[in-house]
Amino acid sequence: MRRFARLCDNGQVTVVATPPAPKLELPPLKLGPITVDTPVILAPMAGITNSAFRRLCREYGGGLYVAEMVTSRALVERTPESLRIISHDDDEKVRSVQLYGVDPVTVGQAVRMLVEENRADHIDLNFGCPVPKVTRRGGGSALPWKIDLFTSIVQTAVKEASKGNVPLTIKMRKGIDEDHLTYLDAGRIARDSGVAAVALHGRTAAQFYSGQADWAAIARLREALPDIPVLGNGDIWSAEDAVRMVRETGVDGVVVGRGCQGRPWLFGDLMAAFEGSDERHKPALRQVAEGVYRHAQLMIETFGDEGKALREIRKHMAWYFKGYVVGSELRTRLAMVTSLEVLRDTLDHLDLDSPYPGVDAEGPRGRAGSPKKPALPKDWLNDRVMDAEQSRDISAAELDVSGG
Repeated sequence: MRRFARLCDNGQVTVVATPPAPKLELPPLKLGPITVDTPVILAPMAGITNSAFRRLCREYGGGLYVAEMVTSRALVERTPESLRIISHDDDEKVRSVQLYGVDPVTVGQAVRMLVEENRADHIDLNFGCPVPKVTRRGGGSALPWKIDLFTSIVQTAVKEASKGNVPLTIKMRKGIDEDHLTYLDAGRIARDSGVAAVALHGRTAAQFYSGQADWAAIARLREALPDIPVLGNGDIWSAEDAVRMVRETGVDGVVVGRGCQGRPWLFGDLMAAFEGSDERHKPALRQVAEGVYRHAQLMIETFGDEGKALREIRKHMAWYFKGYVVGSELRTRLAMVTSLEVLRDTLDHLDLDSPYPGVDAEGPRGRAGSPKKPALPKDWLNDRVMDAEQSRDISAAELDVSGG
Protein backbone atom coordinates (compact mmCIF):
# COMPACT_ATOMS: atom_id res chain seq x y z
CA MET A 1 0.00 0.00 0.00
CA ARG A 2 1.45 3.39 -0.98
CA ARG A 3 1.12 6.39 1.32
CA PHE A 4 1.38 10.11 0.69
CA ALA A 5 1.25 13.16 2.94
CA ARG A 6 -1.70 15.53 2.58
CA LEU A 7 -2.06 18.96 4.20
CA CYS A 8 -5.47 19.13 5.91
CA ASP A 9 -7.61 22.27 6.37
CA ASN A 10 -6.44 22.58 9.99
CA GLY A 11 -2.83 22.69 8.92
CA GLN A 12 -2.04 19.19 10.13
CA VAL A 13 -0.29 16.70 7.90
CA THR A 14 -1.90 13.30 7.56
CA VAL A 15 -0.70 10.20 5.76
CA VAL A 16 -3.19 8.78 3.30
CA ALA A 17 -2.94 5.22 2.09
CA THR A 18 -3.52 4.62 -1.60
CA PRO A 19 -3.80 1.33 -3.42
CA PRO A 20 -0.75 0.18 -5.39
CA ALA A 21 -0.61 0.66 -9.14
CA PRO A 22 -2.52 -2.14 -10.91
CA LYS A 23 -0.33 -5.10 -11.72
CA LEU A 24 0.08 -5.77 -15.41
CA GLU A 25 -1.44 -9.20 -15.90
CA LEU A 26 1.25 -10.50 -18.21
CA PRO A 27 2.40 -14.10 -17.72
CA PRO A 28 6.06 -15.13 -17.95
CA LEU A 29 7.40 -15.38 -21.50
CA LYS A 30 7.83 -18.96 -22.66
CA LEU A 31 10.49 -19.67 -25.29
CA GLY A 32 10.61 -23.42 -25.64
CA PRO A 33 12.19 -24.74 -22.41
CA ILE A 34 13.09 -21.21 -21.27
CA THR A 35 10.87 -19.18 -18.96
CA VAL A 36 11.50 -15.43 -18.77
CA ASP A 37 9.67 -14.29 -15.63
CA THR A 38 9.86 -10.61 -16.54
CA PRO A 39 8.90 -10.52 -20.26
CA VAL A 40 11.49 -7.93 -21.22
CA ILE A 41 14.24 -8.42 -23.80
CA LEU A 42 17.42 -6.38 -24.12
CA ALA A 43 17.80 -5.78 -27.85
CA PRO A 44 21.22 -6.67 -29.25
CA MET A 45 23.14 -3.48 -30.08
CA ALA A 46 26.55 -3.51 -31.73
CA GLY A 47 29.26 -2.18 -29.47
CA ILE A 48 26.86 -1.85 -26.55
CA THR A 49 25.32 -5.11 -25.34
CA ASN A 50 28.59 -6.84 -24.49
CA SER A 51 28.88 -8.90 -21.32
CA ALA A 52 29.75 -5.79 -19.25
CA PHE A 53 26.56 -3.93 -20.15
CA ARG A 54 24.44 -7.06 -19.88
CA ARG A 55 25.72 -7.58 -16.33
CA LEU A 56 24.79 -4.02 -15.36
CA CYS A 57 21.27 -4.51 -16.72
CA ARG A 58 20.84 -7.88 -15.02
CA GLU A 59 21.80 -6.41 -11.66
CA TYR A 60 18.77 -4.10 -11.82
CA GLY A 61 16.03 -6.35 -13.10
CA GLY A 62 14.89 -9.55 -14.73
CA GLY A 63 14.60 -10.27 -18.42
CA LEU A 64 16.42 -11.86 -21.34
CA TYR A 65 19.68 -10.20 -22.30
CA VAL A 66 20.87 -10.69 -25.87
CA ALA A 67 24.50 -10.37 -26.92
CA GLU A 68 25.65 -8.17 -29.79
CA MET A 69 24.75 -9.35 -33.28
CA VAL A 70 27.36 -11.63 -34.85
CA THR A 71 27.64 -12.61 -38.49
CA SER A 72 27.26 -16.26 -39.33
CA ARG A 73 30.29 -16.30 -41.60
CA ALA A 74 32.57 -14.82 -38.94
CA LEU A 75 31.28 -17.31 -36.38
CA VAL A 76 31.79 -20.30 -38.66
CA GLU A 77 35.32 -19.06 -39.36
CA ARG A 78 35.83 -18.63 -35.60
CA THR A 79 37.25 -15.14 -35.77
CA PRO A 80 38.45 -13.91 -32.36
CA GLU A 81 35.95 -11.03 -32.38
CA SER A 82 33.00 -13.29 -33.15
CA LEU A 83 33.96 -15.62 -30.32
CA ARG A 84 34.25 -12.65 -27.95
CA ILE A 85 30.78 -11.47 -28.96
CA ILE A 86 29.15 -14.80 -28.11
CA SER A 87 30.99 -15.18 -24.79
CA HIS A 88 28.87 -15.00 -21.66
CA ASP A 89 29.51 -14.63 -17.96
CA ASP A 90 29.33 -17.83 -15.98
CA ASP A 91 26.25 -16.61 -14.12
CA GLU A 92 24.21 -15.67 -17.19
CA LYS A 93 21.35 -18.11 -16.81
CA VAL A 94 20.27 -17.82 -20.44
CA ARG A 95 23.06 -17.38 -22.98
CA SER A 96 21.37 -15.50 -25.78
CA VAL A 97 23.03 -14.96 -29.18
CA GLN A 98 21.80 -13.06 -32.23
CA LEU A 99 22.94 -14.17 -35.69
CA TYR A 100 22.94 -12.26 -38.94
CA GLY A 101 23.31 -13.97 -42.30
CA VAL A 102 22.04 -14.04 -45.87
CA ASP A 103 23.08 -17.54 -46.88
CA PRO A 104 20.98 -20.44 -45.53
CA VAL A 105 23.94 -22.82 -45.56
CA THR A 106 26.19 -20.51 -43.55
CA VAL A 107 23.42 -19.62 -41.10
CA GLY A 108 22.72 -23.31 -40.61
CA GLN A 109 26.39 -24.00 -39.95
CA ALA A 110 26.55 -21.21 -37.38
CA VAL A 111 23.46 -22.47 -35.55
CA ARG A 112 24.82 -26.00 -35.61
CA MET A 113 28.09 -24.80 -34.09
CA LEU A 114 26.29 -22.95 -31.30
CA VAL A 115 24.15 -25.99 -30.51
CA GLU A 116 26.72 -28.77 -30.82
CA GLU A 117 29.32 -26.86 -28.80
CA ASN A 118 26.76 -25.78 -26.19
CA ARG A 119 27.48 -22.06 -26.68
CA ALA A 120 23.89 -20.74 -26.53
CA ASP A 121 20.57 -21.41 -24.82
CA HIS A 122 18.61 -19.10 -27.12
CA ILE A 123 19.29 -17.95 -30.68
CA ASP A 124 17.74 -14.97 -32.43
CA LEU A 125 17.95 -14.21 -36.15
CA ASN A 126 18.34 -10.60 -37.24
CA PHE A 127 15.98 -9.46 -39.99
CA GLY A 128 15.68 -5.92 -38.68
CA CYS A 129 19.00 -4.16 -39.16
CA PRO A 130 18.57 -1.05 -41.39
CA VAL A 131 22.27 -0.21 -41.74
CA PRO A 132 23.20 0.28 -45.42
CA LYS A 133 26.25 -2.02 -45.29
CA VAL A 134 23.83 -4.80 -44.31
CA THR A 135 20.80 -4.06 -46.50
CA ARG A 136 22.83 -3.47 -49.67
CA ARG A 137 23.91 -7.12 -49.38
CA GLY A 138 20.30 -8.23 -49.06
CA GLY A 139 20.52 -8.72 -45.32
CA GLY A 140 18.76 -7.38 -42.26
CA SER A 141 15.47 -5.64 -42.94
CA ALA A 142 15.88 -6.12 -46.70
CA LEU A 143 15.89 -9.91 -46.56
CA PRO A 144 12.24 -10.79 -45.76
CA TRP A 145 11.24 -9.24 -49.09
CA LYS A 146 12.62 -12.38 -50.73
CA ILE A 147 10.16 -14.94 -49.45
CA ASP A 148 12.08 -17.98 -50.68
CA LEU A 149 15.37 -16.85 -49.14
CA PHE A 150 13.73 -15.85 -45.86
CA THR A 151 11.87 -19.16 -45.62
CA SER A 152 15.00 -21.18 -46.35
CA ILE A 153 17.08 -19.38 -43.70
CA VAL A 154 14.44 -19.65 -40.99
CA GLN A 155 13.61 -23.28 -41.69
CA THR A 156 17.27 -24.26 -41.78
CA ALA A 157 18.02 -22.43 -38.54
CA VAL A 158 15.00 -23.88 -36.72
CA LYS A 159 15.94 -27.38 -37.84
CA GLU A 160 19.49 -27.05 -36.54
CA ALA A 161 18.44 -25.38 -33.29
CA SER A 162 15.81 -28.00 -32.56
CA LYS A 163 18.48 -30.71 -32.46
CA GLY A 164 19.59 -29.25 -29.14
CA ASN A 165 16.15 -28.09 -28.00
CA VAL A 166 17.37 -24.49 -28.33
CA PRO A 167 14.52 -22.03 -29.02
CA LEU A 168 15.02 -19.85 -32.07
CA THR A 169 13.33 -16.48 -32.50
CA ILE A 170 13.41 -13.75 -35.13
CA LYS A 171 13.49 -9.96 -34.92
CA MET A 172 12.30 -7.93 -37.88
CA ARG A 173 10.97 -4.58 -39.07
CA LYS A 174 7.72 -3.70 -40.83
CA GLY A 175 9.47 -3.90 -44.17
CA ILE A 176 11.71 -1.97 -46.53
CA ASP A 177 9.40 1.03 -46.80
CA GLU A 178 5.67 1.69 -46.62
CA ASP A 179 5.25 0.39 -50.19
CA HIS A 180 7.14 -2.82 -49.48
CA LEU A 181 5.89 -4.18 -46.16
CA THR A 182 6.88 -7.71 -45.20
CA TYR A 183 6.10 -8.23 -41.54
CA LEU A 184 2.80 -10.10 -41.81
CA ASP A 185 4.08 -12.55 -44.44
CA ALA A 186 7.36 -13.00 -42.58
CA GLY A 187 5.59 -13.53 -39.27
CA ARG A 188 3.38 -16.26 -40.68
CA ILE A 189 6.30 -17.98 -42.41
CA ALA A 190 8.34 -17.87 -39.21
CA ARG A 191 5.47 -19.29 -37.16
CA ASP A 192 4.87 -22.09 -39.66
CA SER A 193 8.61 -22.84 -39.61
CA GLY A 194 8.53 -23.42 -35.86
CA VAL A 195 10.10 -20.31 -34.33
CA ALA A 196 9.55 -19.78 -30.61
CA ALA A 197 8.60 -16.09 -30.92
CA VAL A 198 8.60 -13.13 -33.28
CA ALA A 199 9.69 -9.60 -32.37
CA LEU A 200 8.65 -6.60 -34.45
CA HIS A 201 10.25 -3.17 -34.49
CA GLY A 202 7.47 -0.87 -35.63
CA ARG A 203 9.54 0.98 -38.24
CA THR A 204 10.60 0.32 -41.82
CA ALA A 205 14.20 0.20 -42.99
CA ALA A 206 13.62 3.53 -44.74
CA GLN A 207 12.76 5.18 -41.42
CA PHE A 208 15.98 4.01 -39.80
CA TYR A 209 15.22 5.15 -36.20
CA SER A 210 13.43 8.37 -37.09
CA GLY A 211 9.81 9.30 -36.54
CA GLN A 212 7.52 7.24 -34.35
CA ALA A 213 7.30 3.49 -34.13
CA ASP A 214 4.05 2.11 -35.51
CA TRP A 215 2.52 0.29 -32.57
CA ALA A 216 -0.63 -0.36 -34.63
CA ALA A 217 1.45 -2.62 -36.88
CA ILE A 218 2.66 -4.49 -33.80
CA ALA A 219 -0.97 -4.97 -32.76
CA ARG A 220 -1.84 -6.28 -36.24
CA LEU A 221 0.96 -8.82 -36.06
CA ARG A 222 -0.18 -9.89 -32.59
CA GLU A 223 -3.67 -10.46 -33.98
CA ALA A 224 -2.33 -12.34 -37.02
CA LEU A 225 -0.23 -14.71 -34.89
CA PRO A 226 -2.37 -15.74 -31.92
CA ASP A 227 -0.55 -19.04 -31.47
CA ILE A 228 3.01 -17.88 -30.72
CA PRO A 229 4.50 -15.09 -28.57
CA VAL A 230 4.81 -11.72 -30.29
CA LEU A 231 7.13 -9.08 -28.85
CA GLY A 232 6.99 -5.33 -29.46
CA ASN A 233 9.93 -3.02 -30.06
CA GLY A 234 10.25 0.70 -30.67
CA ASP A 235 9.97 3.91 -28.61
CA ILE A 236 10.12 2.32 -25.18
CA TRP A 237 11.90 5.05 -23.23
CA SER A 238 10.35 4.32 -19.85
CA ALA A 239 8.52 1.67 -17.87
CA GLU A 240 5.29 3.55 -18.55
CA ASP A 241 5.92 3.25 -22.30
CA ALA A 242 6.34 -0.51 -21.95
CA VAL A 243 3.10 -0.89 -20.00
CA ARG A 244 1.27 1.24 -22.54
CA MET A 245 2.63 -0.83 -25.43
CA VAL A 246 1.45 -4.06 -23.82
CA ARG A 247 -2.01 -2.65 -23.18
CA GLU A 248 -2.39 -1.08 -26.62
CA THR A 249 -1.01 -3.96 -28.69
CA GLY A 250 -1.56 -7.11 -26.63
CA VAL A 251 2.06 -8.25 -27.05
CA ASP A 252 3.53 -10.94 -24.84
CA GLY A 253 6.61 -8.91 -23.97
CA VAL A 254 8.70 -5.93 -24.99
CA VAL A 255 12.13 -5.47 -26.56
CA VAL A 256 14.14 -2.51 -25.31
CA GLY A 257 17.00 -1.01 -27.30
CA ARG A 258 18.05 2.64 -27.29
CA GLY A 259 15.92 3.42 -24.23
CA CYS A 260 18.41 1.72 -21.93
CA GLN A 261 21.51 3.40 -23.33
CA GLY A 262 23.12 5.04 -20.34
CA ARG A 263 20.25 3.76 -18.20
CA PRO A 264 20.79 0.11 -17.25
CA TRP A 265 18.47 0.77 -14.30
CA LEU A 266 15.57 0.94 -16.76
CA PHE A 267 15.28 -2.83 -16.34
CA GLY A 268 14.61 -2.32 -12.65
CA ASP A 269 11.86 0.14 -13.55
CA LEU A 270 10.38 -2.31 -16.03
CA MET A 271 10.31 -5.17 -13.54
CA ALA A 272 8.70 -2.91 -10.93
CA ALA A 273 6.08 -1.66 -13.38
CA PHE A 274 5.13 -5.16 -14.51
CA GLU A 275 4.71 -6.09 -10.85
CA GLY A 276 2.42 -3.15 -10.19
CA SER A 277 4.92 -0.96 -8.33
CA ASP A 278 5.39 2.73 -9.09
CA GLU A 279 8.95 2.78 -7.75
CA ARG A 280 11.41 4.16 -10.30
CA HIS A 281 15.15 4.75 -10.34
CA LYS A 282 15.88 8.46 -10.31
CA PRO A 283 19.63 8.56 -9.63
CA ALA A 284 21.42 11.66 -8.46
CA LEU A 285 24.65 12.54 -10.22
CA ARG A 286 26.73 10.65 -7.64
CA GLN A 287 24.91 7.38 -8.42
CA VAL A 288 25.34 7.92 -12.15
CA ALA A 289 29.06 8.53 -11.70
CA GLU A 290 29.37 5.35 -9.65
CA GLY A 291 27.54 3.45 -12.38
CA VAL A 292 29.83 4.79 -15.10
CA TYR A 293 32.93 3.83 -13.14
CA ARG A 294 31.61 0.31 -12.53
CA HIS A 295 30.73 0.02 -16.22
CA ALA A 296 34.32 0.92 -17.12
CA GLN A 297 35.69 -1.66 -14.67
CA LEU A 298 33.50 -4.35 -16.20
CA MET A 299 34.56 -3.31 -19.68
CA ILE A 300 38.20 -3.84 -18.72
CA GLU A 301 37.30 -7.34 -17.56
CA THR A 302 35.46 -7.94 -20.83
CA PHE A 303 38.23 -6.79 -23.17
CA GLY A 304 41.26 -7.49 -21.00
CA ASP A 305 42.69 -4.21 -22.29
CA GLU A 306 42.25 -0.99 -20.32
CA GLY A 307 42.90 1.27 -23.30
CA LYS A 308 40.34 -0.48 -25.51
CA ALA A 309 37.82 -0.61 -22.68
CA LEU A 310 38.07 3.12 -22.04
CA ARG A 311 37.75 3.89 -25.74
CA GLU A 312 34.60 1.79 -25.81
CA ILE A 313 33.09 3.49 -22.75
CA ARG A 314 33.36 6.94 -24.33
CA LYS A 315 30.26 6.47 -26.49
CA HIS A 316 28.20 5.87 -23.35
CA MET A 317 29.06 9.18 -21.67
CA ALA A 318 26.50 11.39 -23.42
CA TRP A 319 23.79 8.82 -22.67
CA TYR A 320 24.65 8.47 -18.98
CA PHE A 321 24.81 12.23 -18.35
CA LYS A 322 21.87 13.27 -20.54
CA GLY A 323 20.01 16.06 -18.71
CA TYR A 324 22.49 16.38 -15.84
CA VAL A 325 24.35 19.62 -15.15
CA VAL A 326 27.89 18.63 -16.04
CA GLY A 327 29.38 21.49 -18.05
CA SER A 328 30.93 21.43 -21.50
CA GLU A 329 34.54 21.09 -20.29
CA LEU A 330 33.84 18.02 -18.18
CA ARG A 331 31.67 16.48 -20.91
CA THR A 332 34.59 16.85 -23.30
CA ARG A 333 36.97 15.28 -20.80
CA LEU A 334 34.59 12.37 -20.22
CA ALA A 335 34.39 11.76 -23.95
CA MET A 336 38.19 11.50 -24.13
CA VAL A 337 39.09 9.38 -21.09
CA THR A 338 42.15 7.21 -21.61
CA SER A 339 42.45 5.27 -18.36
CA LEU A 340 40.53 4.26 -15.27
CA GLU A 341 42.58 6.73 -13.26
CA VAL A 342 41.68 9.59 -15.59
CA LEU A 343 38.04 8.57 -15.47
CA ARG A 344 38.02 8.54 -11.67
CA ASP A 345 39.61 11.96 -11.50
CA THR A 346 37.16 13.41 -14.03
CA LEU A 347 34.14 11.98 -12.25
CA ASP A 348 35.38 13.40 -8.94
CA HIS A 349 35.29 16.89 -10.45
CA LEU A 350 31.53 16.63 -11.02
CA ASP A 351 29.09 18.22 -8.61
CA LEU A 352 28.18 14.84 -7.19
CA ASP A 353 25.50 16.28 -4.93
CA SER A 354 23.40 17.33 -7.93
CA PRO A 355 19.93 15.72 -7.77
CA TYR A 356 18.08 13.81 -10.46
CA PRO A 357 17.17 16.39 -13.14
CA GLY A 358 13.75 14.93 -13.96
CA VAL A 359 12.39 14.90 -17.49
CA ASP A 360 15.64 16.28 -18.92
CA ALA A 361 17.27 12.93 -18.21
CA GLU A 362 14.44 10.94 -19.76
CA GLY A 363 12.93 10.40 -23.19
CA PRO A 364 14.60 9.50 -26.50
CA ARG A 365 18.32 8.87 -26.63
CA GLY A 366 20.76 7.55 -29.17
CA ARG A 367 21.00 8.51 -32.82
CA ALA A 368 17.71 8.46 -34.69
CA GLY A 369 19.11 9.18 -38.13
CA SER A 370 16.80 10.44 -40.84
CA PRO A 371 14.54 8.73 -43.37
CA LYS A 372 16.45 7.60 -46.41
CA LYS A 373 16.07 5.33 -49.39
CA PRO A 374 17.40 1.92 -48.30
CA ALA A 375 20.49 0.58 -50.03
CA LEU A 376 19.49 -2.66 -51.77
CA PRO A 377 21.01 -5.18 -54.20
CA LYS A 378 20.38 -4.62 -57.89
CA ASP A 379 16.73 -5.17 -58.90
CA TRP A 380 15.91 -6.42 -55.39
CA LEU A 381 12.36 -5.07 -55.42
CA ASN A 382 11.42 -6.42 -58.85
CA ASP A 383 10.16 -9.71 -57.46
CA ARG A 384 9.50 -11.43 -54.11
CA VAL A 385 11.56 -14.41 -55.28
CA MET A 386 15.31 -14.53 -55.90
CA ASP A 387 16.48 -14.57 -59.51
CA ALA A 388 19.48 -16.59 -60.72
CA GLU A 389 21.96 -13.72 -60.45
CA GLN A 390 20.82 -12.78 -56.95
CA SER A 391 21.06 -16.39 -55.85
CA ARG A 392 24.65 -16.57 -57.10
CA ASP A 393 25.61 -13.34 -55.38
CA ILE A 394 23.99 -14.02 -52.03
CA SER A 395 26.35 -16.82 -50.99
CA ALA A 396 29.26 -14.34 -51.24
CA ALA A 397 27.45 -11.56 -49.44
CA GLU A 398 28.15 -12.54 -45.83
CA LEU A 399 29.71 -9.70 -43.90
CA ASP A 400 32.69 -10.35 -41.69
CA VAL A 401 31.70 -7.60 -39.29
CA SER A 402 29.08 -7.08 -36.63
CA GLY A 403 26.12 -4.97 -37.67
CA GLY A 404 23.79 -2.59 -35.84
